Amino acid sequence: MFNLFKSDKENKPADVKSIRYELLQFIKHELQKAEGGEGGNIKGLNLYICCPASECAVYEAAVYAETPEVFKDEIQRIADDYAVNLPESWQMDVILNEGFPPEAVRATKLDAAFFIKTSKNFIKQSAVAYVRALSGETDKPEYSITSEDEKINIGRDKKAQADDGFFRTNHIAFPSDSANESNKYVSRQHAHIEWNNDAGRFMIFADEGGVPPRNKIKIRSEKSEDVIKLSSTHIGHQLLEGDQIILGESAVLEFSYQPATNE
Repeated sequence: MFNLFKSDKENKPADVKSIRYELLQFIKHELQKAEGGEGGNIKGLNLYICCPASECAVYEAAVYAETPEVFKDEIQRIADDYAVNLPESWQMDVILNEGFPPEAVRATKLDAAFFIKTSKNFIKQSAVAYVRALSGETDKPEYSITSEDEKINIGRDKKAQADDGFFRTNHIAFPSDSANESNKYVSRQHAHIEWNNDAGRFMIFADEGGVPPRNKIKIRSEKSEDVIKLSSTHIGHQLLEGDQIILGESAVLEFSYQPATNE
């Protein structure tokens, strides 16, 4: 009986299992609104979590932060149960401690909000990130890029002539006259970074000079030892905090949402 007088804060789930259960119930309730074949219009699902620092580890465990595909599979099962025919290419993004967009639906028992993305219903996001060379020499020590930028070209020399005879501007440039050995393995048109608003992420794509048999691009995540190799100019890779981008043999760029600290 006394539970009737507990505050919402006291009734909030606190352990991994109960938080996961409530998150799935919350998502299920929102997906039920899209049942009856409407799921085909869904491009992605965003789950926003904004919790006290002391609870972050519990929420991360609840959504399988280390293996996000497991949580996505849980959502897929819910969608299947309610005949929400999600397209094969749908995305599930969990955004931690970046605030709640006003368009997202807030959960009542959790520090979470949920948003269903379609071609007509999306949250315009903005972001600033930083790219700096860990190996090789670039013409600037650090580059600030924003979601408002168009393609951010990466390559050898600021002005580089492409195969079609035209010149392109490399916004992140490795000068060819540098004494740094790594620079000579960077192609003139090696790669580019661009913002993808559907994913809410910066993405890196290989350009003509950055795919075999010419040169190569590899990405290693800060959270994983797995190395991603880009082998097509059409398929990009979402960049995450701390990702290292290897260009050619040994030039390395670091991607971060935090500027470098001056010690």
